[in-house]
Amino acid sequence: LVPQGPSMDASKKVDLKIIIIGALGVGKTSLLHQYVHKTFYEDYRTTLGASILTKVLAVDNTPLKLQIWDTGGQERFRSMVSTFYKGSDGCVLAFDVTDRESFESLDNWRDDFLEKVIPREQDFPMVVLGNKIDICDRQVPKETASAWCKEKDIPYFEVSAKNNINVAEAFETLAKQALTTYKGIFESYLTDSIKLTPNDKPKKSCC
Repeated sequence: LVPQGPSMDASKKVDLKIIIIGALGVGKTSLLHQYVHKTFYEDYRTTLGASILTKVLAVDNTPLKLQIWDTGGQERFRSMVSTFYKGSDGCVLAFDVTDRESFESLDNWRDDFLEKVIPREQDFPMVVLGNKIDICDRQVPKETASAWCKEKDIPYFEVSAKNNINVAEAFETLAKQALTTYKGIFESYLTDSIKLTPNDKPKKSCC
């Protein structure tokens, strides 16, 4: 029997690292706890550095374990937060629809992330979440946020961590993207491995 090489087994659990980034106070921790624990706490302390929550789900019959990294949004922690980007399989960019500045900082957050992810991929699995749509004092129109995301080809979700609107849908869309990319990288790795088999014998050289 010829030994078989590794293959992508749909029933085998896949571990994916997801990171959520964005300005201070946009509700990253609230979004995460709503998704993982189905609970909402308003009285969160500022996240210093990063904390990690896990969520197990199935996407396209593949069991996934999402390791979701919640990061601090304070500017003084930016360099520390960027050290957590490495190894990410997907990224959530979050802003607060009642805070124009948090939306305007998305470009910086996205650019900083893509610069530090190796290899850099413009089509890296990513979603944008506009949080706090339950609050009336809105500063960022849906059309403005949608246009920004459309230009960069990133799915956009209007969400509310408090009322649990679109939170699971957003994370699961990202999980599906990340799994597809993961499978693509896995398959190309296998193809490259096959190409590396020593078919060609080195030519003899004369001395």
